[in-house]
Amino acid sequence: MTPSLLPALPRPPAAPAAAPSVPIGDQIEHIVTGGPQAWAPLVAGLLHGLLNLAIGAGILVVTLWGAGWAARLSREALSRLHGRSRPDAVLQGFVASLVRYTVVIIGGIAALQTIGVQTTSVLAVLGAASLAIGLALQGGLSNVAAGVMILLLRPYRVGDRVKIADVVGRVHGLDLFVTRLHDLQNSVVFIPNSKALGEVIVNFSLLPARRIDMDFHIDYADDEELALALLIETAKADERIVADPPPWAKITALEASTVTVTLRAWTSPAGYRDTQFDLTKAVKQRFQAAGLSFAYPHQVAVETRPWTPPDRAKQGRQLRRIKGETDTDTGVVAGGSRKARSTGSTSEAKGP
Repeated sequence: MTPSLLPALPRPPAAPAAAPSVPIGDQIEHIVTGGPQAWAPLVAGLLHGLLNLAIGAGILVVTLWGAGWAARLSREALSRLHGRSRPDAVLQGFVASLVRYTVVIIGGIAALQTIGVQTTSVLAVLGAASLAIGLALQGGLSNVAAGVMILLLRPYRVGDRVKIADVVGRVHGLDLFVTRLHDLQNSVVFIPNSKALGEVIVNFSLLPARRIDMDFHIDYADDEELALALLIETAKADERIVADPPPWAKITALEASTVTVTLRAWTSPAGYRDTQFDLTKAVKQRFQAAGLSFAYPHQVAVETRPWTPPDRAKQGRQLRRIKGETDTDTGVVAGGSRKARSTGSTSEAKGP
């Protein structure tokens, strides 16, 4: 045979033979009867495990202390960021809790790794559980995400008077899931954060002053300059109306029977409604004292023909004619001739 021209390939090294497994009973018997030399590995392994457990416990203690310290540090940092303004207690609590739980999770993973627990499998289980929980609680997680955005953007705070989802009230509570309002009827309204963030939010307490708009209707014969002067004077006489910007009064509409004069004045948001109602009363009194009249719509009466009751008997005859029934008064069938009444007389014989 022709020898092969290719060089011989080296053979892979043979795998080491597996050590024969020793039954557990034989191992225990060897430890019991083997003396100190057999106990040494067991004691060394036990001491190593206890040492790792002590180190893990120490890491856990340090983690809890560090979590509290980091939470306090985050609160102080947020208070310094606000400067002289009042810090948001809800935002401080949320950030402090987030920092605390983050530090605790990191420290817990380090402690488990120290005592010999395979954290990769634990993290895989936690990831799968988080995914399942997230799919089951989609609505709740959307409220949590909206709550985080509200806490970061701060369109309203606890104590502000707002209008959310057509509900006007004062904010008395804000967490990661709902916003709690007390409306004008002193009812407690819970609004999910996802709905609150998706709706138009009107904050009446964010600015230092709020404008009052009031319309009054006077007669065409009244002096409009006097009405405007009385509006300005009445607004300036109220201590709750701010001087800057000053009150404003103008003629804003000419209607069919009235002249509309409008007053615009600025006041604190805290007493907005009371100021508006008191100004309405004061303007009415000043207008009446000055001889101005409040116009009202005029009604014009239009005379029509006198009403006469319908002829029901005539209508009944028309209805029976349409239906083809017999008229009880005339004995006539609709479309036919007068009925022959039976009188008991014999009919005449016809001639040949």
